[in-house]
Amino acid sequence: MSDDRDESTLGQIETEVALLMRFGEATRRATGTAEHRVLDRAAYVILRHLDNAGPQNVSALAAQLNLDGSTVTRQVSALQRDGLITRTPDPSDGRGTVISATTAGLQRMAAVRSARTRLYGDMLADWTTDDRETLARLLTRLNHALVNRNRRR
Repeated sequence: MSDDRDESTLGQIETEVALLMRFGEATRRATGTAEHRVLDRAAYVILRHLDNAGPQNVSALAAQLNLDGSTVTRQVSALQRDGLITRTPDPSDGRGTVISATTAGLQRMAAVRSARTRLYGDMLADWTTDDRETLARLLTRLNHALVNRNRRR
């Protein structure tokens, strides 16, 4: 009986995660404020990571984001074209470069983060503080599990 219940729960999780991704993207596109759209998702994630972890080379950035190096290189090139990151020679490897967020990049990222924080604050206004904290903790655990799963492959 426990196996059937667990299978049902896992099926519900799968459905809810799929819906979360779909509704999250639809909400981002439909939100009326320009703040939500000043960065695409990839740029936002890279800038958030650089803000938290500091300057990094493309390999370290790709590893942290579970992405292929060529994907990160393309995304970083677009960010550099837009003046949102800079590249400097890597002091530990003369062949490589270190990626740093610019002030403009950090300002755009902060604007998107602030707009998203307000949006979630509005959507979760009737949730208790404990419920919000539980959601944050469980989403963090889910993201860690996803990262760990992808790294083992």
